[in-house]
Amino acid sequence: MASERPRSVARFVRYLPDRVLHSLRRRSAARRLRRLSPPRGVLFICHGNICRSPYAAAWARLLLPAGTRVESAGFIGQGYLSPAEAVAAAGERGVDLAPHRSQQVTPELLDASDLVVVMDGAQRERILGARPALAGRTVLLGDLDPEPIARRAIYDPVFQSVEVFRATYARVERCTRVLCGLWDERGAGDAGR
Repeated sequence: MASERPRSVARFVRYLPDRVLHSLRRRSAARRLRRLSPPRGVLFICHGNICRSPYAAAWARLLLPAGTRVESAGFIGQGYLSPAEAVAAAGERGVDLAPHRSQQVTPELLDASDLVVVMDGAQRERILGARPALAGRTVLLGDLDPEPIARRAIYDPVFQSVEVFRATYARVERCTRVLCGLWDERGAGDAGR
């Protein structure tokens, strides 16, 4: 127990800038994205493309206009299944991840996307290192969270319990709803607050 307190304090201090700057980042991301035309192609990216990005892509397919191409990809592996905990938690929220198979980010996927959505800052840096021209079209999904945050990144629930997946998916869904509402007259006002 005694060793948990220093870790807790260190975690609090480490993510303090995320919490303090969240409102500013949220408004900035919403303003920047609203200036873009409604995307014809959206690519959601997470590390392995088995938990977060396929779930966000599934929600975006439900919320974006018909005809919008929505993909998800990751940096490692090809053809991996989503873990049982991911499938269970997503199923509780009406999303079937059972048929999902991971795919890797490719230059073709990036070039075909009007908008690239990542789950953390390291992923954004990796994408922009390979494709600097995507800077204005790449966003951290967590920056759009309408609620106060503990950290900017969308937590990776892999190898965690179904409860952790539930919490992660609730946040992914909140942020994806804001993202998809940016080009919708009815939802545009919510994102900038």
